[in-house]
Amino acid sequence: MRNKIPIKPDPVRLEIFNNLYQFIAEQMGIVLQNTAVSVNIKERLDFSCAVFDSQGFLVANAPHIPVHLGSMSESVQSLINQIAVEQIQPGNVYLSNNPYNGGTHLPDVTIITPVFIDNNNVPIFYVASRGHQADLGGITPGSMPPNSISIQEEGILFDNFTLVEHGLFRQQEIKELLTNHEYPARNIEQNIADFKAQIAANNRGLQELQKMCDRYGLDTVRSYMGFVQDNAEESVRKAISTLSDGQFTVRLDNEAQIQVAIAIDQQNRNAIIDFTGTSAQLKNNFNAPSAVTQAAILYVFRSLIKETIPLNAGCLKPLKIIIPEGCMLNPVYPAAVVAGNVETSQKITDCLYGALGIMAASQGTMNNFTFGNEKYQYYETICGGSGAGENFHGTDAVQTHMTNSRLTDPEVLELRFPVLLKSFGIREYSGGVGKLYGGNGVTRAICFLEKMTANILSSCRKISPFGLFGGEPGKVGKNYVIRKDGTEEKLDSTATVNMEPGDIFVIETPGGGGFGKSK
Repeated sequence: MRNKIPIKPDPVRLEIFNNLYQFIAEQMGIVLQNTAVSVNIKERLDFSCAVFDSQGFLVANAPHIPVHLGSMSESVQSLINQIAVEQIQPGNVYLSNNPYNGGTHLPDVTIITPVFIDNNNVPIFYVASRGHQADLGGITPGSMPPNSISIQEEGILFDNFTLVEHGLFRQQEIKELLTNHEYPARNIEQNIADFKAQIAANNRGLQELQKMCDRYGLDTVRSYMGFVQDNAEESVRKAISTLSDGQFTVRLDNEAQIQVAIAIDQQNRNAIIDFTGTSAQLKNNFNAPSAVTQAAILYVFRSLIKETIPLNAGCLKPLKIIIPEGCMLNPVYPAAVVAGNVETSQKITDCLYGALGIMAASQGTMNNFTFGNEKYQYYETICGGSGAGENFHGTDAVQTHMTNSRLTDPEVLELRFPVLLKSFGIREYSGGVGKLYGGNGVTRAICFLEKMTANILSSCRKISPFGLFGGEPGKVGKNYVIRKDGTEEKLDSTATVNMEPGDIFVIETPGGGGFGKSK
């Protein structure tokens, strides 16, 4: 029997529904972790799960990967806009990774399941999971090529492909798409296993939403989806009323720049965030789809809220975002974008915090390290120092801002791949000095036992993470290879290297910037 709740926001019930929606996303994540095959999803937890309303707006998420969570809504909305709603049928599941249609970069595959309640013939909700595939084709193993110049070189693009039709998994069709490409996927069975894990996660979300509607009634569940977004909107407006106008520019190692001006209207409690002045679309792969910029903005403004509320679409309602078309933050097909999601996103975040005067730059990179051959493919992001702020020191050896993934346990890494972890420790004195100190980066060294191709896609190897208000910058990072004979090869911010047995790849990650002048 359904428990009838008045369709009117109540503080206690609002908190209950906040937690119920988040619980659904958390349950999805547990299923995905337990059923996935790849190390990247199962061990590193490079995935995100979320719940969306009938229009594709984010309602709630589990605390997974910020760059996923802030951008997934655009993927769901692209499905709604591209496929007539009456053609979206119960039992169908859709797959997309198109960076020009709501995606971020090709390895991040979003699987979307529409949720039908009772006898409604159109979706009432959507659930979605985004997982970083260990390999999805492209010119290098791991699908994170440092030197790609077009989206074609980065792997296989899916644009709202029907992966499950009327309850039947289209295995032959997806195999053909993964195979019939100029740069095909290298581990198709693993791809398919992880796709099925994401479908299973979505099914859990679907089931939990149906249970919630059975208990509370559809009208109540839908109404509170609106109420939680309204609550987030009001919380952001309160935060905006305490802010001041600001401008900031961040430069990248490749000489591009991100420029932002934030105009605060305290009377109406809204803000304009304008990226005019940002570099034009790049010939390299540091272009970031607009969904990535939206994710960074959502993350930053959510972090300003003191209350415990879910990150959702309501946080964006008081914000007007201007991103000039054709700039590096709003690129045009077929621009390469693989670094935009992982590197440029960090720069956008630092730039926003700099404009608001809140904190110094964190390490400014995810230090994306991939290696592999036709048999093995591996990807990891490596922690560094976080920036200091007005009331806090930076933290040593943490994942910062747009990433929240784990490092693979050494035992699992060495069991699943022919490598040895030689060392991993804090890089002392790499954080910026100031009244409040930036956090230290780390040094990580991996020895190869087989011939493989290794790739590094990183930033802040030439330009330091900035300090604020007199604080000193953090130290730049370093990438280099120590060959078996002891010779050392220095590498740039982005590089591809052939590794032989006995060679060691070393990555020293940047420290965070300091805040305020040291006494």
